[in-house]
Amino acid sequence: MAITAEQANLDASIVVITYQSAGYVGACLRSIQAHADLPTETIVVDNDSSDATLDEASAAHPAATIVPLEVNTGFAAASNVGAAQARGRYILFLNPDAELIDGTLPRMADYLDANPHVAAVGPRLVYGDGSPQDNAFAYPSLLMTWLEFFPRPGRLLGTRLNGRLQSRDGGPISITHPLGACMLVRREAWADVGPFDRGFFLYCEEVDWCVRARERGWDIVHLPAATAIHHGGRSAAAAPAASLTHLYASLTRLHRKHRSWKFQAANLLITLLGLAHQRAHLRRQLRDSTPPDPALAARLRAIDHILERAR
Repeated sequence: MAITAEQANLDASIVVITYQSAGYVGACLRSIQAHADLPTETIVVDNDSSDATLDEASAAHPAATIVPLEVNTGFAAASNVGAAQARGRYILFLNPDAELIDGTLPRMADYLDANPHVAAVGPRLVYGDGSPQDNAFAYPSLLMTWLEFFPRPGRLLGTRLNGRLQSRDGGPISITHPLGACMLVRREAWADVGPFDRGFFLYCEEVDWCVRARERGWDIVHLPAATAIHHGGRSAAAAPAASLTHLYASLTRLHRKHRSWKFQAANLLITLLGLAHQRAHLRRQLRDSTPPDPALAARLRAIDHILERAR
């Protein structure tokens, strides 16, 4: 069982960022109580939810520290608020649609204990049905951008050419970044690298942080021996159009910080071609749907907005 925040000598501070997370944040927080298996504290930072998120969080984990923000500051900024309050040796950033299972946190903490050059570690992730989820990545390349829009040939999608890294023997491997859905960070590395860049409202903040950590000589590791559940996509499902807009804004910011102008120009060209292709496909779908699908219409408006801003 997890040890409450009032107890001293905390191994980990678990930071959970919520926004309209009712319906699933309770399972996340109950998994912490059942499976943290180390002295921990839990800090929930809420980005001004208007649903029952706060009530559900309080009921699921009464000992958690809940920090309600007055406005939606974005994921990175809210994570920084939680990390600033954290007292543990390590900080676990855990999405509200993720869950710990037996051994997840102790195995990651043990690995960091034994490898002081590692700034952060990500576990093997599985979906709710147990099927595997990619969680070991290289930096997003031009080929990865192309395959996002034009996924042919399909045999490349799960390979290193598409930035998906694999452990051949089940052991730990160095990576550029894991998903921020479940990432354990060494406190000393957090202090050395600095907090997340709050300019990333949603998406890519963990990629940027890991790249900055590697630039300062730290390693980032994928640890298949630890497993967590990540249902995935629930925030995006609640507001798909806004999520799409945030995604491409964050990717643009990421490449502006870490890649040359030539890379940025080529990536922008591929993205614009891909979005134009998606727009044409969505328009055909909407013409053929009766009545028009509101989700498709919202996605089309988001793509139109992105393309308009790129002119």
